[in-house]
Amino acid sequence: MTLTIQAERWRTHLERTFASADVVPVAKGNGYGFGLPRLAGEAERLGATTLAVGTADEVAQVRDAFSGDVVVLTPWRAHDTQAVALATDPRVVTTVSREVDLAALVAAEGTPRVLLELRTSMRRHGVEADEARSAVRRLDVGDALGGRPGVVFEGWTIHLPLLTSGRLEEARRLGRLAVGLRRGPLWMSHLSPAEATTLGEELGVPVRLRLGTSLWLGDPAALRTTATVIDVHPVAKGDRIGYRQRRVARAGWVLVLAGGTAHGVGLEAPSAAASLRSRAVAAATGGLEAVGRALSPYTVDGRKRWFLEPPHMQSSMVLLPGDATPPSVGDSVPVELRLTTADVDAVVEV
Repeated sequence: MTLTIQAERWRTHLERTFASADVVPVAKGNGYGFGLPRLAGEAERLGATTLAVGTADEVAQVRDAFSGDVVVLTPWRAHDTQAVALATDPRVVTTVSREVDLAALVAAEGTPRVLLELRTSMRRHGVEADEARSAVRRLDVGDALGGRPGVVFEGWTIHLPLLTSGRLEEARRLGRLAVGLRRGPLWMSHLSPAEATTLGEELGVPVRLRLGTSLWLGDPAALRTTATVIDVHPVAKGDRIGYRQRRVARAGWVLVLAGGTAHGVGLEAPSAAASLRSRAVAAATGGLEAVGRALSPYTVDGRKRWFLEPPHMQSSMVLLPGDATPPSVGDSVPVELRLTTADVDAVVEV
């Protein structure tokens, strides 16, 4: 499985997007298909001063390739030994979403750098307004013996929902609340660059816009994923194949293609099914899968082809009908991958 990048086009998109606002690149999880070290290197090349990662465990994967500060997006918890160890690292900025955790960090050795998270309509993490007021009072608590500040306040973090309706108004409301309690930068997700710039001008504080998907995957035409053909076998109607020995519905070829569950083939995020059409598609797809038919993400001879059985760990078997032209072993065929869940074997720049 290979991800091919049109390097010049991709980097032109990165530079244009990075310059559109005060952007903090996000590199988390599988690195959006590219891998975390590669994205850290690209963030360094862009001149970013700060990189955001998902968890404390991911800091080690980016810090050798990136010389700036690293924000950990998952809120700090006392049971996370890696997060506890990194909290006093001078290059690490810790997200705090509960007053009890802020109190623990204030009392800890060293001087953690913290972002205080406000709860949004996502209802995932963050303090509500009353708890935020109480938390602010802890920010400048000095150590009883040394007189040092308990933590360094780096600003407020606000993670908005993806829906555009009412998004900017929620950002305004929470932004006003935040700067009214304690002035500092607002670190935002899921605003457009124009919205982030507008909000910063209105509130008179820096708005740092975290971007992941729209930065790294925002120009799909610059990216191409392909799979190598591992084997090609002729098959007659009624022949049994695969682990489950299902009968082939028509004559043609069995294609064994690179890519399986270990690469993210056949894996997908659940659909929100927000419209009648999307619900109908989900119902139709589910019905086909229930009777053992599932369309693969592989395109061969101009069309996507059906899985013969569920993907294996590192390869997949699909049926190519007899009226199509089979590829040769060693050829590459296009494969549609969700790059946020993909783990490719090679990343190639052209």
